Amino acid sequence: MTTAQPTLSRSISGRLLYVFILGDVLGAGVYALVGVMAGEVGGAVWLPLLVALGLALLTAGSYAELVTKYPKAGGAAVFAERAFKRPALSFLVGFSMLAAGVTSAAGLSIAFAGEYFTTFVSAPTKLVAVVFLILVALLNARGIQESLRANFVMTAIELSGLLLIIILAAVVLGRGDGDLSRALEFKDGTTPALAVLGASLLAFYSYVGFETSANLAEEVKDVRRVYPRALFAALLTAGVVYVGVGVAAVAVVSPDTLAASTGPLLEVVHVADVVPDKVFAAIALVAVANGALLTMIMASRLTYGMAAQGLLPPVLARVLPGRRTPWVAIVVTTLAAIVLVFTGGLQVLAETVVLLLLIVFISTNVSVLVLRKDRVEEDHFRVATIVPVLGVASCLVLLTQQSAGTWLRAGILLAVGAVLHLLTRSSSRAGKNAQPATP
Repeated sequence: MTTAQPTLSRSISGRLLYVFILGDVLGAGVYALVGVMAGEVGGAVWLPLLVALGLALLTAGSYAELVTKYPKAGGAAVFAERAFKRPALSFLVGFSMLAAGVTSAAGLSIAFAGEYFTTFVSAPTKLVAVVFLILVALLNARGIQESLRANFVMTAIELSGLLLIIILAAVVLGRGDGDLSRALEFKDGTTPALAVLGASLLAFYSYVGFETSANLAEEVKDVRRVYPRALFAALLTAGVVYVGVGVAAVAVVSPDTLAASTGPLLEVVHVADVVPDKVFAAIALVAVANGALLTMIMASRLTYGMAAQGLLPPVLARVLPGRRTPWVAIVVTTLAAIVLVFTGGLQVLAETVVLLLLIVFISTNVSVLVLRKDRVEEDHFRVATIVPVLGVASCLVLLTQQSAGTWLRAGILLAVGAVLHLLTRSSSRAGKNAQPATP
C-alpha cells in the first residue's frame, strides 16, 4: 500500500497574491537600472518605463487567460505541454523559466551583497551572497503563508522607498532646485525612437516577475476570480510608481550623473539631504531581498510542478508533510543559485534572465492561440485575440536588442536543460524496461 504525497496548501488570498506580484515586480531592477536607462535615453527615463509596461501587459493578458483556464503549478511548462503535446518542448519552456528564476536569484544575491550592504558591514561579496541565499531557502521551506507574510512587510518597505524618491523630488523642486524639464529631453546624438526601444529592454527587466505568480495557481483561493484582478492591479500599480520615480530622478539629478552612479536613486537622496543615506540603503536591501525570496518561491514551485508532470525526477515533487512545502525542490534550486553566484556579475546575469523570459513569453502567447480550441467547463478569463499576437511581436522586437554574448550564455543554459531532459527520458525508459512482464 502506497501513501499519497501531500498536496500544496490552497491558502493564498487575493490580497496576498496582489502583494506577491507587486513585490516581485517592484524588485531591485528599478533601484539599479534608472541610471543605465538615463545613459541610454537621457532625461526621458519615464518613457521606456511606460512602453515596457504596455509590453508587459500584453503577455500578462495571456497569463491571465491560461492560469484561470488551467490552474496548475508549473506555469508556462503546463501551458506548453497542453498546447504543443511535445514533452521536449514543454521541458525546454519550463527549464527556460526555471533557469531565468534561479539566475535572477543569483544576481539579486550579488546585488544584496554589494554597495548597499557594505554601507553597513564590509564582508566578502560571494560569502554574503551564499549566506543570503541559504536564509531565503529556510524562509521558503518554512511555508508559503510565512513567506508571503514576510513579502507583505518587505513590499510595503520597498514601495515606501520608491514613494520616498518621488516625495524628495517634490521637496527639491519646491525649494527652487532641480529641473523638471529634463524629463522631456533625450540624449544628444541619439535617435529618440531607437533610444527608447533600447532602454525599453532594460525597463522590461523591471517588470518581469509577474509571470512567477502562475506557479502559485494551486495555492490561490478562488483562483479564477482572483488571479486576473491581482495581476493587472499589481502591474498598473508598479507602472505608476516607476513612471513617477523616472520623472523624479531626472528632475533632481542630471541624467549624466545618474548614468555614472551604481546607486542612482541614492543620488536623489544625496541632493535632497533630508534622509540619511543608511536609511535608504536599508530600504534598497529589503527590496533586493524581497525580489530574491519571491523568485526562489517561483523556482521551487516550478520545479515541483515539472516533477509532478514527469518532466523532472519525481523526487523533486516531494513535500514536507507538516509544512507542505516542496523541500527537495527548494534545496536543489538554492544549490543551483549558489553555483551561479560564482559565474558572473549582476549585469551579465540580468541580461540572461531577460532573454530566457522572452522565450517563455513567446511560448505562452502562442499557447493561448493554440488552446482556444480546447474548451473547459469552468468560466475563466479570456483576452482579445489581438493581445497574444501583439505579445509575440513585442517579444520578438525585444529579442533583436539582445547582444551576441547574452545569446551565448542563454544557449549554454538551455543546452544544459536539453541534456537533463535526455537523461530524464533515458532513466524513465530504463525503469520501464527493467520491470518484469505481467503474466
